[in-house]
Amino acid sequence: MKKQVQPRVEKGPRPLLSFTEQRVGKPPRHLIDLDPEARRALLVELGYPSFRANQLLKHYFAHKTIDPEIMTDLPAANRAELVKKVFPPLITQVKTQEADGGDTVKILWRLFDGVVVESVLMKYPDRATLCISSQAGCGMACPFCATGQGGLARNLSAAEIIEQLRMNMVLAEAGVLGESVRITNVVFMGMGEPLANYKAVISSLHSMIDPLPHGFGMSARNITVSTVGMVPIIDKLADEGLPVTLAVSLHAPDDGLRDDLIPINSRFKVKELLDAARRYFVKTGRRVSIEYALIKDMNDHKWRAELLAHELNSRGKGWVHVNPIPLNPTPGSIWTAATKKSETVFVETLLKAGISTTVRDTRGSDIDGACGQLAAGTVNPENVAKRAIKAQQAVDERIAKHRHEPENLDSILSVRENDLVKE
Repeated sequence: MKKQVQPRVEKGPRPLLSFTEQRVGKPPRHLIDLDPEARRALLVELGYPSFRANQLLKHYFAHKTIDPEIMTDLPAANRAELVKKVFPPLITQVKTQEADGGDTVKILWRLFDGVVVESVLMKYPDRATLCISSQAGCGMACPFCATGQGGLARNLSAAEIIEQLRMNMVLAEAGVLGESVRITNVVFMGMGEPLANYKAVISSLHSMIDPLPHGFGMSARNITVSTVGMVPIIDKLADEGLPVTLAVSLHAPDDGLRDDLIPINSRFKVKELLDAARRYFVKTGRRVSIEYALIKDMNDHKWRAELLAHELNSRGKGWVHVNPIPLNPTPGSIWTAATKKSETVFVETLLKAGISTTVRDTRGSDIDGACGQLAAGTVNPENVAKRAIKAQQAVDERIAKHRHEPENLDSILSVRENDLVKE
């Protein structure tokens, strides 16, 4: 049965949150889906010595290959058959688009069952970052996000997530960005809500972070996992002992607006979410990122910046960094990005309050590769556009009163110094 949740709203149609996949077929068994012990057991099951697992993994993680011809340390007689069994093909490159003078490359991948996902590879002066997908589609139904309006097809397996990384590594080192570069950073900000596919995401994090031969040996500090606010899972992630960066897609500091912008807010309110984010910082020592899409006349008010600063500072100093993001256009959207003037006032208000703030670089917007745009033009774009218009119009009808500064704002902001969290 498909599990859906209807958030509470004041009036009008209610968006459906979906936590269950529409497609239930599972990808072929892949060595990367397994933990180290299960990997060795699989080789024994296939009739090979267990040490062959590490040999295969070294080729996969160190040389980034699944080509049996390169694996000359394996017996030649049945090498190809073995590799086919443990590294079955999971994703196929379908389409590549470039933007930003070749510094951004978006790739469309087709999975074994025909569903598609996208990844975005970005070159910076000091690093190369891969934005990766954890689900095919998304069930969070955020009205300003094309992926969310497309709905959830299914979760990705850990191997499907890691195959995006491995294949992008090969392309990056081969010069797809204009020169040979090494991917140093990964952000789970592509398609899907990562914490809704928790088991596969945690397994893929180990494959990214664990040292050879069990992983790529990447720095956990260079990996970011985003969430719209699944509070219990944030606490679970904090207990994993993986010091990755947590990014919270907040987009509003008040429940009145966030209930509509981020439908899961009807289950986990702003204060609960920020408390969980603070706990993550305390547990891991990793500063939390707050993602905030600036939407014109919706959430870009100076008073909302003051309220956001208040909510963050009331939980302590230096534990969080805010990334305002100009809203990226998506099919059918009736909303637009905040003006430069509003953006400047918003940022200056946060900085004046002592909140570390940086406007996030928008990459790939002209090829629908920016935040909230993935798969906008590939998965029934007309349907996505119609759903976006309907969802945004419903929100507009409900939240007129939330656009205005609350009468009690001064009392909300007048928190006594001894009520603040002491560092």
